[in-house]
Amino acid sequence: MNRIKTVFLLLPILLSGCGFNAAYKPAANYYYLNPNKDLSDIGRATLVELANNSAFPQISADVTEALYQALQKKQVFGLTVIRQSDSDWRKLQLDMNSAYTLEQLAAMRKTLNCDAVLIGTVTGFEPFPYLTIGLRLKLIDLADGQLLWALEQIWDTTDKTTQDRIKNYYRHHILPGFETLQEKLGTVSSLRFVKFVAFETAKTLQPKE
Repeated sequence: MNRIKTVFLLLPILLSGCGFNAAYKPAANYYYLNPNKDLSDIGRATLVELANNSAFPQISADVTEALYQALQKKQVFGLTVIRQSDSDWRKLQLDMNSAYTLEQLAAMRKTLNCDAVLIGTVTGFEPFPYLTIGLRLKLIDLADGQLLWALEQIWDTTDKTTQDRIKNYYRHHILPGFETLQEKLGTVSSLRFVKFVAFETAKTLQPKE
């Protein structure tokens, strides 16, 4: 992942004051989009269940499922999900932190029947006293091994900007009348928080216009 870190672009997303009337703008700050590639050219991608560096085994499955749902709603490319324990993935015997050879890329493309693979790690997770989660993700083109997109981010509910984005997220994505309850759940419920994180992550996957 050191190579990815060197090409990350710091893209600050400015919120419009403290109000919540403007269109929702996610603020995943550290992500990379390959300027020479168009995500809409990907026919199908496979999301591999995320690795887990936290002390909470279930969180990788929860984040993977939330990402799967959020990315499907984006409709940038077709998407399937595969578990780390799946026989098709295990027989590839790949190290997610290493560069892949052309033979390995071809094997993934044939075995998984896709054009790109989305892999990554839950770098950290704390459910209490305040929710915090870290993700490191990368989308790889199986045709040539190039990095299409990558993200490295930590979401911390003790941060005032994150709290405001959670409120803004619920005000724009929950039916009127449910805002107060849902905003509180966004900073208390792990599953609600994971869905918010998945939404912000998916918003950074932007095809060329």
